Amino acid sequence: MTYEVQHFTLCDGWINCWTIENPDGSTELEYFDSFEQALEYLDGFLEDEQMEYEAGNIESPYERDEFRIVKLEEGYTCPKFEPAGEYYE
Repeated sequence: MTYEVQHFTLCDGWINCWTIENPDGSTELEYFDSFEQALEYLDGFLEDEQMEYEAGNIESPYERDEFRIVKLEEGYTCPKFEPAGEYYE
């Protein structure tokens, strides 16, 4: 199964904006093999955001409720998905 972290944006709604930069400089969307792996990366990202905020490097950190993890149906990418759970409440 494939999972992705989605971020809620005002203009586009829920989108996968997480990317991987390849050695040649090109980028591609990031996907995860499990819900747990996606959650681990999201938790790490939010911890980094909080540290940057506390250090005074950013005005405000992202909030957990701006993100969700979804399980993609085989052969599809967003917007056709099956929610993986409301873990952030």
